[in-house]
Amino acid sequence: MKVQLQQLRYFVAVAETRHFTQAADSLDVSQPTLSKQIHTLEQTLGAPLFERVRGAVALTAAGETLLPLARRMVADADAARDAVQEIVGLRRGRVRVGATPSLCSSLVPTVLRRFRTEHPDIELHVNEGSSQDLITDLLARDLDLALIVHPEQGVDPALHAAPVLRESLVVASVAAGPPPTANRQLALTELRDTPLVMFRPGYDLRDVTLEACRGAGFIPRFAVEGGEMDAVLAFVEAGLGVALVPSMVLVNRPLLRATPLAPPGMRRTIALAHRRRAVLPHAAEALRATLLDHIATGELPFGVQPL
Repeated sequence: MKVQLQQLRYFVAVAETRHFTQAADSLDVSQPTLSKQIHTLEQTLGAPLFERVRGAVALTAAGETLLPLARRMVADADAARDAVQEIVGLRRGRVRVGATPSLCSSLVPTVLRRFRTEHPDIELHVNEGSSQDLITDLLARDLDLALIVHPEQGVDPALHAAPVLRESLVVASVAAGPPPTANRQLALTELRDTPLVMFRPGYDLRDVTLEACRGAGFIPRFAVEGGEMDAVLAFVEAGLGVALVPSMVLVNRPLLRATPLAPPGMRRTIALAHRRRAVLPHAAEALRATLLDHIATGELPFGVQPL
């Protein structure tokens, strides 16, 4: 037989009230039920815990020894219950979310602002990185969720990646200068003699841009290369060249012009990924719901479509 938490809770109540009936009333149980549990506890421990003399209740030596231990165990159990309820009720907890640099500078701040308003006590940890780095972090259990560019070949089988957005790529150029084309839409071949601001090696959009240019029959000229999203946009703003970027990153960039690509254009799919067999923490599930709700409202910039 094992000592049960409920038995210790009953014991503490009797020890504090020195009365079986009052203890039973405080616990909202019948007096016979309480007495039976105390008797079972005494049998388990092998010693009487109370002396009953003329209706009065007093602790035995064994009871005196047990009382501080029982109080601590009951208090710890209550604290554990409260802590879990705070997490379940989203009054505590944390979310570790990753996103690519372009999403960190566009979609993610808006979603996190809304989430923070609804759940101000949840800790937010954001990791900015390439899609491949974020996938690695998910597999290593360093992230709960990640917004990644969905690769055509799919993701690791250990991950679940749900497409949530489809985003057009546009040509970014400095708004104060001449447009990169005389037409409403730009054909990729028109970039043949236009210096490009190029992302660093290993960056998702670098490979996409180079492959598209090769598919259009030319190798692009680089004005400058080596930056990530913020640096590339700053270089374009400085008039160093143009860049092929997701349409979302040009929101709130008044110094830059977005020129759409001529059909068929270029698009990429954004997916929300997490470990397939892992149960999402309550806070991460709440952030996931906030993101999907934000997308469903249709409050998305030009060139971005919900999936």
